[in-house]
Amino acid sequence: QVQLVESGGGLVQPGGSLRLSCVASGHTFSSYFMGWFREPPGKEREFVAAIAWTGSNTYYSDSAQDRFTISRDNAKNTLYLQMNSLKPGDTAVYYCAADRSPVLITAPRAYEDWGQGTRVTVSS
Repeated sequence: QVQLVESGGGLVQPGGSLRLSCVASGHTFSSYFMGWFREPPGKEREFVAAIAWTGSNTYYSDSAQDRFTISRDNAKNTLYLQMNSLKPGDTAVYYCAADRSPVLITAPRAYEDWGQGTRVTVSS
C-alpha cells in the first residue's frame, strides 16, 4: 500500500490556474500507475487524468483535455496536475489515486490507494 497526500487546492477565479501535488510514500512510486479523480458537490467521483509508470503515456477526460496537464517526478515521489483556464464546473474535491496495474484507468474502483483529497473552488 502506498500513502498519498494531496495539496495545492484552494479558491481561484474563473480563468485562473492551480497546480495540485500528490506526494507518495511507503512503496516505490515508479511502480504505480497514477490518476487524478474529482468529486464535484453532490456528484460521483469522476476520472480526470492518468499517467503511466514512467510518465511516457498520459490520459485525459474530455473536460480536462487541452486545459489540464498531468505529470510525475519519480525522483521526488510526486504527482502533479496543472490546471489552467479553470471553470466553475471544475469545482470539486480532487483526489490522487495509485494502483500497480489498474484494469480500467478511468474507473475509481480500479485504484487501490487514495489520498484524502484537496478542495478546488472556482468562483468569482
